[in-house]
Amino acid sequence: MKNNLKYVGKRLIRDDAYDRVQGKTKYITDIKYNDMLYGKLVLSEKPHADFKFDFSEALKTKGIYKILTYKDVPHNKYNSMEWFTGINGVKDEMILNDRARFVGDRIALVLGDSIESVEEAIKKVVVIYEELPVVATIDDAMEDVNIITGNTNVAYENTKSCGNVEKAFEEADYIVEDEGNTSRTHHLAIEPHSAMATVDEFGNLVVSSGSQIVFAIQMHLSRILNLPYSKIRVKKTNMGGSFGGKQQPMLEFIAGFVAYSEKRPVQIYMDREQTIKGTTTRNPMRIHIKTAVNKDGKILGRKIDTLVAGGAYATNASSIVNAYAKKLFRLYKIYNQEVNGTAYYTNTLPGGAFRSYGGSQAHAVSEINLDNVARKIGMDPCELRLKNLVDPYCEDPVGGPNIGDAGIKRCVIAGMEKINWKYNYENLKNKNTDRYAYGIGMACASHGNGYLGAFPDFINVEMVLNADGNVLCKIAVHEQGCGTLQTLKQVAAEALDLNPKNIFLTEADTFITPYDAAGTQASRVSFVAGGALKEASEKLIDLLFDTLNKVKNIKIEDMYVENGFVKIKNSDEKFSYGEISQIREKNLFDHTSVYVKHIPKGNPAVFAANFAQVRVDKKTGFVKVERLVCVHDIGKAINPALVEGQIEGGAEFGIGMALSENIEIDNKGYVKNSTLSKYHVINVWDMPDVEVVLVETNDKSAPYGIKSVGEISAVAPAPAIINAINHALGTNITNYPVTPEKIIEALSEKN
Repeated sequence: MKNNLKYVGKRLIRDDAYDRVQGKTKYITDIKYNDMLYGKLVLSEKPHADFKFDFSEALKTKGIYKILTYKDVPHNKYNSMEWFTGINGVKDEMILNDRARFVGDRIALVLGDSIESVEEAIKKVVVIYEELPVVATIDDAMEDVNIITGNTNVAYENTKSCGNVEKAFEEADYIVEDEGNTSRTHHLAIEPHSAMATVDEFGNLVVSSGSQIVFAIQMHLSRILNLPYSKIRVKKTNMGGSFGGKQQPMLEFIAGFVAYSEKRPVQIYMDREQTIKGTTTRNPMRIHIKTAVNKDGKILGRKIDTLVAGGAYATNASSIVNAYAKKLFRLYKIYNQEVNGTAYYTNTLPGGAFRSYGGSQAHAVSEINLDNVARKIGMDPCELRLKNLVDPYCEDPVGGPNIGDAGIKRCVIAGMEKINWKYNYENLKNKNTDRYAYGIGMACASHGNGYLGAFPDFINVEMVLNADGNVLCKIAVHEQGCGTLQTLKQVAAEALDLNPKNIFLTEADTFITPYDAAGTQASRVSFVAGGALKEASEKLIDLLFDTLNKVKNIKIEDMYVENGFVKIKNSDEKFSYGEISQIREKNLFDHTSVYVKHIPKGNPAVFAANFAQVRVDKKTGFVKVERLVCVHDIGKAINPALVEGQIEGGAEFGIGMALSENIEIDNKGYVKNSTLSKYHVINVWDMPDVEVVLVETNDKSAPYGIKSVGEISAVAPAPAIINAINHALGTNITNYPVTPEKIIEALSEKN
């Protein structure tokens, strides 16, 4: 790694920070076109039903243009989780559906000249339902009595394994078994879903949204509308948060159809309730785990059986099962392990991409189980983990990429010191009173840096040096609000030795930016796009040297770069980047630009160890998280301020998953809490001060040692908190979220 870094590792303020906090940033619903239509979906109120409509009163509303149903739109089916042409998922979604398969399913679209007219008309839409049998739970689905689609409710099943699990269990001194459930949680980005489309003066369909994969949207629109790719332009606009919720297209297809068929601009929007019950969620899972261990604490083997509620459509059934399983092989040295996963169709919200995709579920129950293993053999939970965690450059036992420079043991040791683990684990309970119990817990987690080893993972970038000395990087990245552009600017600035203020990055636009294989997902952007910018910067500097060598006859070995200049050794002579750009065009008849297709050199794991201290009110069941120490192996922090912000935000997700968040669906398939008055998120006053500790490692495959942090930050807080609750109460709660009711119930059972 380069020493004495100038821009990487510095706390620089984002260029867009002031506009965002002052409310000046423009989002989709702030944009207006002449003669624009506004559209809002009619969502099903029934979990499984055929239906017909009475639009007579709605169509009388002033300003209403028309109301579309299944009969009015293309019937080409798609799978919204497909992000490149090589994936052949089960295609069972349509832009408007002929049958309602969950509460929140898209069944009609109201179009009008204003939001006010649309809101008034949608209240007058009458839907007459003919209800069908409902498969509301995993247990319902497993019975295979009422089938949602095809011949079975099984959407996907797979097993990943290594070694000899049966032999490991035969040789074990102890076998510790647990079962738990993870919850169905909602992304809750500040900006609800929206999309806009129009037809430009050249007859191209132009679709804009705060999305994460513009090339995937282009692909789907081509298939759905039977248009060539070259007539479809998809642009990424400002986004007010995603957390995976805007990875899958929701409104872009219907917006594109309306704009192209009506030859009018259209803006489709959702309100908060629609985003909760009409988009996607984190897949809830039922997890059964058995761990074989010897009396010294070495884990000999593990078997995990997982049932996944996939929802009403295929969407991510295969992806979530495989991603979940993969993460269970990249944290501990368990060489005899079997992970079975089965996803089921249910008449509930479809599962979809969600921050830490599969990781939050993978470590949710397994980390509680490890605490129970430690308790069973009389060993400190941290010491048990230190004995079994992966070492640097371990191999993945199921054939994934090398683990890389794993710093997880360093994370555990640093966290133990920070929270004074040894003392508190033994003595914190001395603070207990008749009403309050105190506990401490920890958990570990692992994640990745993209898709290398599983799917295509490359990105193209065109880097242009202009005559004014500014550099334009044409690259298909998607700023989600977390500082992606600032982060990548600092990487390019470091490689170019140029002030970040002189570097400009595009956001993804299928007509302008070079192709990217995977978009902004899978924690790949800093690692993959950062690597691409570093490679392109180095090639651009080579071009600068080449120019001066050919035109000025200066030896390449005598040149070096500094602060936007090429300088000559043992000389006062120097040339600005902009000056060299002009020299090249004038003398060599060439543009100073480079084009790079970048493929990462590896996909190392990233790691976290989180420590929680809690106070439990035994009378009310309420939990106060008093301390949360989040220790992360992130390689190199490009901008520590942004890294800390990611970890603090991820902690909020984890606390919510542990204590309160769950979209409740009853046994008849109805959503019980589709508003924020009933879907309980962690607010500012619920948050502890998140104590962040960064452990920097130097992975050989990472540009400047950079690894990811955005997704893994949401994983370990939840099981750490539940382990702390169990430590405080002497219970074994394994079901998420740990609501006050569950705590009172657990205490009653214990007593």
